[in-house]
Amino acid sequence: MLEMVLDTVSRIRTDLLPKEKVLDFDAREVFPEDVLRTMLGPEVGLQLVFIPEEYGGMGGGAADGCAVTRAMAGICLGISTAFFALQLGAEPILLAGTEEQKRTWLGKIAEGSALAAYAVTEPGAGSNLAALKTKAVPVEKDGEVVAYRITGAKQFISTGGHADFLTVLAETPQGPSFFIVEKGREGFFPGKPEHKHGIRASATNPLVFDNVEVPADRLVGGVPGQGLKQANAVFGRTRLMVGSMAVGAGERALAIARDYAKTRVQFHTPLAEKQGYVHKLIVPHVVRLFAAQALIEQVAAAFDAGGQGTEVDTQASMAKYLASEAAVAAADAAVQALGGYGYMAEYEVEKIRRDTKILTIYEGTSEIQQNIIALYRWKKTFKTKGGFYEDLAREMDGLAEAGVGAKTLSAAARAVNRTIQLAHAKKLTRSQSVMFAIADMATWTEAGCALARAAAKKGGPDSMDTVFSRIFAAETGEVCAKKAMFAMAGTGDVGPGELAGFEREAELPVLWRAEIGLIRDMDLAAEAIFSS
Repeated sequence: MLEMVLDTVSRIRTDLLPKEKVLDFDAREVFPEDVLRTMLGPEVGLQLVFIPEEYGGMGGGAADGCAVTRAMAGICLGISTAFFALQLGAEPILLAGTEEQKRTWLGKIAEGSALAAYAVTEPGAGSNLAALKTKAVPVEKDGEVVAYRITGAKQFISTGGHADFLTVLAETPQGPSFFIVEKGREGFFPGKPEHKHGIRASATNPLVFDNVEVPADRLVGGVPGQGLKQANAVFGRTRLMVGSMAVGAGERALAIARDYAKTRVQFHTPLAEKQGYVHKLIVPHVVRLFAAQALIEQVAAAFDAGGQGTEVDTQASMAKYLASEAAVAAADAAVQALGGYGYMAEYEVEKIRRDTKILTIYEGTSEIQQNIIALYRWKKTFKTKGGFYEDLAREMDGLAEAGVGAKTLSAAARAVNRTIQLAHAKKLTRSQSVMFAIADMATWTEAGCALARAAAKKGGPDSMDTVFSRIFAAETGEVCAKKAMFAMAGTGDVGPGELAGFEREAELPVLWRAEIGLIRDMDLAAEAIFSS
């Protein structure tokens, strides 16, 4: 099924969204609603991948959705955002809707007759769902709630002014709740589309709800007060999707830079043969996206196996954080790699650079992800009495002969463990900067372990996967060593003697030596990248 859908995406690139049309939409800030609706129509039906079979779809899982989203982002991140908005708008119904709601509203999406949007963010609230101000007042008749009247405002809603229906979060007397609100309801006013830095082929609207009455059967799940629980369940999956979008967009930027470097000759040799160029502008970014993809695949498999709750959601935050930051860095490097041409619109990378920035902002900013990661890995470490990261370290010890950088990753896992433990003992966790450092250590370490697992299964000391795993392990060693010392020394609350002991206990000397052989591996990686 997935191969068929990805073939469909390839046809979309050729038939509906060639490069010239994508650049034109961006330049004129056009939201191509007709193209999007064609993608949902019977000839294409791209949305069917995430709709369950019983409601007219293909029943694809998280891994399938991530693969399609990644491929679409490689065409245009703006249009991919519009497609993602459709999935996002459907998620509360998919996860929590009644059977009747699923048949009705998912059925509309499956048949291609409806665009959906997700309306949660509010002016001045951003990612803080607890600051919800939109109200849904029950309307009673003969002691029974027959409708709700919704009043409030939403901000930064993708496809909000074009959607045929929206899932809207509003406060009821029992707590936050999702409602299905159809376009054209009296009192519903989409605002003028925002003029944006990037993703200009998507439409982003403010929305006003002025006493909008919706029937009681539009309450998602039929029980009020479940909205925050439902929103948190949605976030885990949608953050994983954003990570996939980041990988797709970053890969596209680097593919353009790679192709340019093969043909651009300076001082008698192609740029692809200049070590400083490829080691700085190409290889690290390809490897970082490769590691992010390994983590995405691991989390998607967990979702598809029925995983839910804090553990899988925390790793989804890691995937979103690492992939989105990697995509921004990759796009910036691609502009630099093309020199003056990179700054010109026709070469596409300047658009991708503008587009990718949103990935570190929507569905929870990078800083929100760092807060989540640090908090839950701190809790996990103490709940398991250090066992979580020690088990990870032992697993990597078992891969020491696989040539995937496992020794460094084992030391990194123990460094995360010891950093969390000492930060807790010294009450350094009160410092957000310390917690952010812990989040970075945890994210790089767990992504490195995901890549090492995958690479070890494929074998070969100099295979591309193995070499990429060693390179990312070396970066993980550098990140963990620097962040561990920053966390422990930065506040000035850990004395010199205790700091020296921490360095030994956290295996920082091993991490400082992680770059042994790195230049050779970078050369091997460049050879693999430019031979493709």
